[in-house]
Amino acid sequence: MLFKVEMTVNIPASLPKDQADAIKAEEKAYSQRLQREGKWLHIWRVAGLYANVSIFDVADNQELHDILTGLPLYPFMTMSVQPLCRHPSSVNS
Repeated sequence: MLFKVEMTVNIPASLPKDQADAIKAEEKAYSQRLQREGKWLHIWRVAGLYANVSIFDVADNQELHDILTGLPLYPFMTMSVQPLCRHPSSVNS
C-alpha cells in the first residue's frame, strides 16, 4: 500500500542541543534503513520549513503506524497521512 505522509518537526528550544543532535542522528539512520529496505520510497524537504513530504510502500496501515511511531523524532512531529492508489492515466504500473 502506498501512503503520502507530510511531517512537520517542532523540537522544543528547551531540549539540550546534544540531545537533539543525537535524536536527529538516530532519525537519519532509521529513515535511511527504511529507504534501503524499499519501504520509504521518497522523501522531499519542504523549502523553508523543518518538514518533509514522503511516500511509503508498506503492507498495511499497521505497518505504516509502526514505522511512523518508531521515528525518533515522532514525539516532536505533527503528521498528515493519505492513502494513495494508482491513477488510471499513469503510464507507470
